[in-house]
Amino acid sequence: MLEFRYDTQLLIDGTDLDEDVIRDHFLACFEGDSLLAVGGPETIKIHFHTNEPWKVLEYCSMLGEIYDIVVEDMDRQSRGLQG
Repeated sequence: MLEFRYDTQLLIDGTDLDEDVIRDHFLACFEGDSLLAVGGPETIKIHFHTNEPWKVLEYCSMLGEIYDIVVEDMDRQSRGLQG
């Protein structure tokens, strides 16, 4: 059984985005692992494993426009089902 079920990925378009600030917020406020927050001041790519992807989406939507959103259920995938 996986500790964190949902592989959550998305892009954020905004202004003055800071990957370090975003990464620090994730580590302080969300439970999960496999965090990647990379990019520049206008676009950040997020990858995060969590049990509460809606919290990630809510936070990221406050930073800018979010798109290319993918939330995959890794538990279902591990059982050979569509994620």
